[in-house]
Amino acid sequence: MPARRFAPVLAVLAVLAALALPAFAADYPAPKEGDWVAKGFRFHSGEVMDVTLHYRTVGDPAGEPVLVLHGTAGSGASMLSKNFAGELFGPGQPLDAAKHYIILPDALGTGQSTRPSSSGLRAKFPNYDYDDMVRAQHLLLTEGLKVKHLRLVIGNSMGGMQAWMWAARWPDYMDAVVPMACLPTAMAGRNWMLRRMLTQSIRRDADWNGGDYKEQPRMMPFYLTYFGLATAGGNQSLFRQAPDARAGDALIDKRLGTPFKGDANDVLYQWESSADYDASADLERIQAAVLAINSADDERNPRELGVMEREIKRVKNGRYYLIASSPETAGHLTTGMAKFYKAELERLLREAPRR
Repeated sequence: MPARRFAPVLAVLAVLAALALPAFAADYPAPKEGDWVAKGFRFHSGEVMDVTLHYRTVGDPAGEPVLVLHGTAGSGASMLSKNFAGELFGPGQPLDAAKHYIILPDALGTGQSTRPSSSGLRAKFPNYDYDDMVRAQHLLLTEGLKVKHLRLVIGNSMGGMQAWMWAARWPDYMDAVVPMACLPTAMAGRNWMLRRMLTQSIRRDADWNGGDYKEQPRMMPFYLTYFGLATAGGNQSLFRQAPDARAGDALIDKRLGTPFKGDANDVLYQWESSADYDASADLERIQAAVLAINSADDERNPRELGVMEREIKRVKNGRYYLIASSPETAGHLTTGMAKFYKAELERLLREAPRR
């Protein structure tokens, strides 16, 4: 049966469901889109090629620049939503677009930026990592958009990990940083092992055929749905949605019934890119004011490990805010809902000096 008849739910399905629809009804300017080509971009592997970086901007370039970084398998568009942009970009809100120039790039390998499926290289595409993605973002801002300094870097999940990297690598380039739904330390425990299981499921699928498939692997919907339920959604939220087997079956069937519009090679590369992530070595270099935000029911970054409480002490101007779990939170997906922390973000921007 053709793969398009199946429906995967990406690991961030619930986030994308909440975030993917642009909040143009909100009272802020419609996003503007553009592309910039990083010529002769050198990957950490030594491979060199031209890469196109797609981006969106909201607000006037004369406003204070803000960089917004999305999660794995998302795009800049996934941050334009009622629950995120609708809570932050409007008049009087923390990132009021009348005062800020908000930049939302599609990371290398995602969205409309250069990726395995768009390049024609498929599984021969360079195996990029977070370092490559962050360097590409920096080139886009400094050489493409000519941004000299950022008021804020805010990122969610993968974007949060990359926000840690931004803060440590270019400590004088921003005033404030908000890494969310992440840790600054290396991939470990369940977070890494389930990522590994997901990518190995794809690689071992006969339909994947070394990346040279003619139609999307038929098992993609099941791999991604399983991964998504195992690593996101929140125990209370999922229990409320599925109080019995019948309701649980209906929820799964609904997710499996969502058309898959992605590409297996893109998904594979996106999740494998996190393998060597570790921003912890340089935390003492960070000069910006840092507000790290996690949810108490985050499945990928369990609070009981105490990692963030330990590491934030190494950040000179760091503060940690933990969102209490409740029937309204959604585990790893909670930080896609800015209502839980917009007051803390306002406080950060009020107190962070312009450096």
